[in-house]
Amino acid sequence: MTPITRAALWMAGWLLLMVVIAVAGREATRELTVFQVMLMRSGLGLVMVWPLIHRAGGLRAMRTQHLSQHVARNAVHYAAQYGWFAALSLIPLAQVVAIEFTMPIWSALLAAAMLGERLDRARISAVVLGLAGVVLIVRPDAAHTNIGQWIALVAALGFGISVVLVKSLTRTDTAIQVSFWMLLVQFAIGLVPALAVWQWPSATGWAWVLLVAFCGAYSHYCFARAMQLADATVVVPMDFVRVPLTALAGWALYAERVDLLTLAGMGLILAGNGFNLLRAGGRGPGTGKG
Repeated sequence: MTPITRAALWMAGWLLLMVVIAVAGREATRELTVFQVMLMRSGLGLVMVWPLIHRAGGLRAMRTQHLSQHVARNAVHYAAQYGWFAALSLIPLAQVVAIEFTMPIWSALLAAAMLGERLDRARISAVVLGLAGVVLIVRPDAAHTNIGQWIALVAALGFGISVVLVKSLTRTDTAIQVSFWMLLVQFAIGLVPALAVWQWPSATGWAWVLLVAFCGAYSHYCFARAMQLADATVVVPMDFVRVPLTALAGWALYAERVDLLTLAGMGLILAGNGFNLLRAGGRGPGTGKG
């Protein structure tokens, strides 16, 4: 199995968990503040990934020579994640995720500038086709954009920076180290604001928060493993598939409209990913830098 194929399988896990967390996050924030959901996500996530930490050698194996980089990455990611959860309660699921997909523009450009990754025609084509699909789904209209759309756009920029920092970290640290420091640092960042607005969730609230925590912890483990196996400019366009998947979840669970233009957008996104993966697979294992 080639590194590209293995990266694609890890990204499939990421995609499934990220669609579930979008639904669980919306439901959890109906009852609890975003600060509280994020704190509980990090704290419970640490407990949930403990088997992976133990298997890797325990806390001793989580030591890193790049603590400042982990802190910087997770400060940016925390702010972006806060915006993402906030946007879930303001605009349709498909719009949140579709706007988030301006992120590959930032991550691809930053990866080329900071990590020396090559932007070839296949990768550029995947980004262009994917973003064209996103535009068909969102159909931005300046006269009707609302605060939720702007929050989602700023969050996308934060995610782009975070992706590049993750790729840099996976050159020296393992996927479980990246996940461990993400959960620990974000728990520390969110502790004070969450306690300031704390309220105990209902049984239903606990169920949604537990789902958010599980998906949040293990989705980032899947993503970090994929980034170890392939370049950011190969891995990130695979994530475009999350747009049609989330649009379908929004339609099925919340009766959010999926029309012909949305379907056309989904087709462009899938076409871009297929082209990129076909070309990347043909180049063999040399594409990975992890």
